[in-house]
Parts: sequence; structure tokens; C-alpha cells
Amino acid sequence: MEKEQNQKLEENKTKEPISEQASPNSEKDDNNENQLKEKTPEEKILELEDKLARTFAEMENQRRRFEKEKEEAFEYGGFSFAKEALSLIDNLERSKQILQNDNTLKDSVALKKMLEHFEIINKDLISIFSKNNIKQIQSLNKKLDPNLHQAMMEIEDDEKEPGTIVQEIQKGFTIKDRLLRPSLVGVSKKSEDKDKKVEENKQNKEGK
Repeated sequence: MEKEQNQKLEENKTKEPISEQASPNSEKDDNNENQLKEKTPEEKILELEDKLARTFAEMENQRRRFEKEKEEAFEYGGFSFAKEALSLIDNLERSKQILQNDNTLKDSVALKKMLEHFEIINKDLISIFSKNNIKQIQSLNKKLDPNLHQAMMEIEDDEKEPGTIVQEIQKGFTIKDRLLRPSLVGVSKKSEDKDKKVEENKQNKEGK
């Protein structure tokens, strides 16, 4: 009997450390369970509502972006075509200038009739463009606007304020509220004072 009791005591001693080693893991499990139990049902509902609201907001933003892109595609879908079509007006203008500078046709009836036909075609093109919201930029005698005009040269003109457009080299156009192409223009600048130059030259000579 004593041997059996001693054997049981020995078995209990060997089992005790094992239970002690397992206790840290059981504590971790308890902590994880407590963390999971921290959120109340009300808090979980609020969290879900917040996620749902964010999802709807993102969907609405995407819908607006899509609508804007669709609207721009509808309104400006012919932008490239319209830009290419402007070459028709340019070619008509060049043809008119060539004919007007041809001495063999100068003051002839044939030249007069051709120019009249060119003018009719030009007016028809401008009318078609206008119906499609493509409009010519008004440039002459206007102040230079970098958003609409591109200055190609300066021309001396004491009668105009500096920066006033006095020559149109190539017509510019807009399509709705967008620039199709800028007007190429010449702008005025004040002429240099010749008397002042003469006086400066005299002073330079006297100084020498």
C-alpha cells in the first residue's frame, strides 16, 4: 500500500510542471476572447453603417466621374475633326492671296468672279462651324489675350496702345468654351524716338 501511495505522489509531481507550462497559452486565449468580446452589438452596427456610408460615397463619386466623362465625350467628341477641318478655311485664304497677287489676273473679270465664289464658300463654312459651336476669335484691335492669341511679331504703331492686335496672320477658333486653336497675330509697340537717338549719337561723338 505504501508503495502504491508513493507511486501516485510521484506521478502527481511530474504532472504539475506540465499544467504550469500550459497556463500562459490559456491566458493568451482568454485575452483574445476578451478582445473579441470588447465590441458591443451597437458598436458593430455603427462600424458597419460607417463602412456602408463610405461605400455609397465612393459609388456616387464614380457615377459623377462617369457622367462627366460621358458629357465631355458627347460635347467635344468632334474636337479633332473640327481642328482638321480648319485647314479648309486656311487653304481658301491662301488661294485668294495667290490669285490676288497674280499680275496676269489683276483687275480681270475672271479674278473678280473667282474671289466672289471663294467668299461664298468661306461664308458657308463659317456658318456650318457656327451651327456646331465652332466660332472665330475676334482679334483685330483687341488687347492681346494669351488664352486666345499667340503673338508672332511686333509692329510699330504710335496710334495704338502697346500690345494691341493690329494684324491677324491666321484666324483662331473656339469650340464651345475650349480653344480649338489660337489666333496668330502681330501686336503694336511704340516706335523708337528718332530725335532722341540723334541726340544720343551727338553726345557720344562729343564724349569721344
